[in-house]
This record gives sequence, structure tokens and C-alpha cells, in this order.
Amino acid sequence: MRSPRQICLELLSATERGSEYSNIALDGALKKYRDLRDIDRRFISALYYGVLERKITLDAVIDRYCQRPADRLSSELRQILRMGVYQILYMDSVPESAAVNESVALAKELKNKGASGFVNALLREFIRDGERIPQSSVKLKDLSVKFSCPDWIVGSFISDYSEERAVKILESSLNRAPMTARLNTAKFSLDEILSELETENISVKLSSFTDSCAEISGCGSVEGLGAYKKGMLHIQDLSCQLCCRELEAREGDTVLDLCSAPGGKAFTIAEMMADKGKVLAFDLHPNRARLIASGAKRLGLESVTAGVNNAKIFNEKLPLADRVLCDVPCSGLGVIRRKPDIKYKPEGDAQKLPEIQFEILKTSAGYLKEGGILVYSTCTLRKKENEEVAERFLSECRDFEPAGLSVFEGPSVTITPDMFMSDGFFIAKFRRKR
Repeated sequence: MRSPRQICLELLSATERGSEYSNIALDGALKKYRDLRDIDRRFISALYYGVLERKITLDAVIDRYCQRPADRLSSELRQILRMGVYQILYMDSVPESAAVNESVALAKELKNKGASGFVNALLREFIRDGERIPQSSVKLKDLSVKFSCPDWIVGSFISDYSEERAVKILESSLNRAPMTARLNTAKFSLDEILSELETENISVKLSSFTDSCAEISGCGSVEGLGAYKKGMLHIQDLSCQLCCRELEAREGDTVLDLCSAPGGKAFTIAEMMADKGKVLAFDLHPNRARLIASGAKRLGLESVTAGVNNAKIFNEKLPLADRVLCDVPCSGLGVIRRKPDIKYKPEGDAQKLPEIQFEILKTSAGYLKEGGILVYSTCTLRKKENEEVAERFLSECRDFEPAGLSVFEGPSVTITPDMFMSDGFFIAKFRRKR
């Protein structure tokens, strides 16, 4: 049986190679090692996500105390050092001596005779030096190291907002995200759902911002809950639920959700419509469309139909709709705390997105009836992917006008994680004039 730290090292090495997303890699490992105790599962999860989340900070420490060229370190040796530094800095439950000794033990398994001594010396020197995080005279670099976020993202936040607001966003990106659920009050009464959760000793805090939304805690895997198996809820952040609310879908409406997988917004829309009408939910990939269909079946939502469609290409076979949701692919900088590996994607990937987003939005507009509502949304905080795409759409698509939001002021809103402890999100609302 491999130790929790050995399993964590395997996971981090696989993630570094880019072979899997972090959440998929972790879920796979925990299923593979089924005999792990709950305490070990929690330790692996905390250390794995912690190292991913704080990678830039950890590397700054390693580079400061490394007596050899840092870029000469093997991937596994660097992962061992990251794990050691993370335990020393951020895991109060792990004694410093244990963090050092366990890191040395991992290094002894490498095909490098001097690795264990090197790890021991670096970590002990870091402790003797007061466990200080390196600082420079360059503010952007220091913010990058402090919040473990690439320079280009820090610069983007400062440029789009202000340094003070950017710091709040960066601070929230390192917080633990709450587990928020959409309660399926289209099929069950609120009392039925709350009673079921109470029998499973789940703590529930109802949201004051929108109906049928609740923060839940006290459970491990939500898929194991009886309430989940019965179709009483699905996991969805508050920001997503507020986005669905802005669509203002009514009973009997036809709604298109054009970038739907895994289907959470389609389910919420259907529930808000009391499951009366049509919610056509699409994805480019057949397996992801099947995922939408499976979720709708579990929730008992008969109004949801899943299908395959390319959102960038107009499909004459689709019906005109009363409401269209265009939740486009984005850089995901509003959900960093849930998916820390997102922030390490190349800057060039994000630069390509606004054109793709505009193309999808313009195509989506073609499906809307006169007087209908179109909602454009992302889970990022970059104005180039948000306000600038929305402004371009209004300037080029004269048949549309801004529509006032029902929860917020104006026709668009950027929800930052520090506002409601929800995910970062952008919502823009349009109405077809003719």
C-alpha cells in the first residue's frame, strides 16, 4: 500500500505532465486506492490541491534556497520540494520535522543518490531562515508570488479593475469554495428536500439571493447522498443560478442552452420553469451531451432534451426560441479556487478566446424570437472576454438592445468572488427588437 504522500506525488507528477485535469486525476486516484482511510483521503486532497494552488509561491521559495540551477531539478524532485515547503508553510497539523523527514523519505526513492541530502538541506535552511517568502522591489512580481498567480493574470486584474480590487480578487482565489446546490423544487417540496438532507446530517444554509439555492456542508462525495440519488438537487454555484434567473424563462417557453455541458444551467432553467416547456441543451461532443441527458433523467426533468450541436455554426434545424443562454468557453479566471490548474494555462490561450466568444454569441442571436431574451455569460473576470465582447455585439448586431437585469442594476454585471463568496462570473442581457 502506497503512503498518502507517495500517492500525492504520483498525482502531482501526472498533472505536471498535463495528462489529466486536477479534479479528474484526484477522483481517479481516490477510487484506485479504495482502502485509504478518510483521514488519508482528506490529507491527499488538501496537499494535492494546496501544492497546485500555491505552486508559484512554492517555486519562489525553492529557487531562493536552491544551491544548484533551479531549472536543472527533475520534475519529481521539484514536486517533493513543493510538497515539503507547502506542509511547512500551510499545514499546521504537520510538524516541521515530519514535513522534512517525509520529504527526505520520498527523495530516497528517486534514482539520484544526492536527492535526499539536497531536500533535507534546503527545507531545513528554509526553516532556520524563518520560513520567509521571497520579496523583490517589483510590485507585480511580489503580488504574483504572494497570491501564486501568473504575472499576466495579476496585471489583467489590476488593469481591468484597480490594485485594491485586484488584491481582493486574488485573496478570494485562495479561499475554499463553498459547496452550493440547486434544490429541485420543481419535483419536490422544499420541506421534503430539507428533511431528507437532515436525515443524512447535512447542514443546509438557504441563500438570501435566490430561491431554491443552498450552501451544504457535512458531506464527503455528494453523489453518495440519498437526496442526490433521488434527484432532489444538483451542485451549482450561486453565480450560475443568478445567471439562470436573469434569463427570466417562463412556463411554456422554448429555451436554447447552446454550450450546456455538463448541464447544470439547463437543469436550473427547467426547474425555474416548473419543468413546463422546452429546454434544448447542446454540446459539441456526443459524450458530453449524454452527460446532460443522464443528469436530466436523474432529476426527473422531462422538459430537458440534450443534443449535439456546434455553437459556432448556425443550425437551421433548431427552432426559434423565447430565451437563449450563451454561456461560452472562457479562460475560467473566476473559478481559480475550484480549479487551480486553470491559472497556469498559457496566456496565448486566453488571447484567442474573445473572437471565438463573439462568433458563438452572434450565431446564438440568430435563434431568438422578436422580443426574446439573450443572456451572454462567462466564468472569467477579463473585460476582453466580457464587457468588450458584449459591446462589440451591440455595435454590430443592431437588432438587439441592452435589457435590464432583474437582480442587479444595468444590463450587465461582473460578480467577483469577494462579493457573495460565489464564483467569479459575468452576465450580460440583451433583447431582440426586431
